[in-house]
Amino acid sequence: MDQENKFTQENPIPVDVPSPAPPETPDTAPAETIPAPPAPPDGEGSLSLEQLEAELKREKKKKNFASAIRNTIFTLITVAAIAVLVAVLLLPVLQIYGSSMTPTLEEGNIVVSVRGSEFKTGEVVAFYYNNNILVKRVIAHAGDWVDIDDSGTVYVNSVALDEPYITDKAFGECNIELPYQVPESRIFVMGDHRDVSIDSRNTAVGCVADEQIVGKIIFRVWPLADFGIVK
Repeated sequence: MDQENKFTQENPIPVDVPSPAPPETPDTAPAETIPAPPAPPDGEGSLSLEQLEAELKREKKKKNFASAIRNTIFTLITVAAIAVLVAVLLLPVLQIYGSSMTPTLEEGNIVVSVRGSEFKTGEVVAFYYNNNILVKRVIAHAGDWVDIDDSGTVYVNSVALDEPYITDKAFGECNIELPYQVPESRIFVMGDHRDVSIDSRNTAVGCVADEQIVGKIIFRVWPLADFGIVK
């Protein structure tokens, strides 16, 4: 018995005992696998150099087109403004109303006048009268003597005027004392349609002062069939 105990203690019999597995920790847990995104098909997801150049060209064309539109609009506005200034200051454009200048000018005609200070006998002028613009023909100047006989023949300084622009002579609406001397800085005017025209023969209109003058009628621009110089 003592020998058995001694043998047991001195010569133990080996026994295999499995050691416990260490607990899993987050550091030792297997990593979750994330699938990679699929590769884009050829030609998608990126632009080639040629495509980038084409896109840049399109953007440049858009900018150039917008710039051209702005420049065109600016040019048109500038031209229109200049045309208005020229029309108002230098070449007033007028439309004819009434029949006092027939057959030279008919109602509805559009004419262009030019500003000036010297007007010859026989020229057609436009002038302001009571917030309107009248168109008549120059007959005489300051200091001239005007006379009209019963048949409608007009005399300036005792010389009968040659008037090929009228078709019918008439004494017309005359209430001034004849012969009549034209006042200083004024002109004596008459319409070509002598029977109906109210002009310097009547005190309602009288002679025209220099400051009333709009300009000399030089061109008829409408109707196109009658386009040309006004004589």
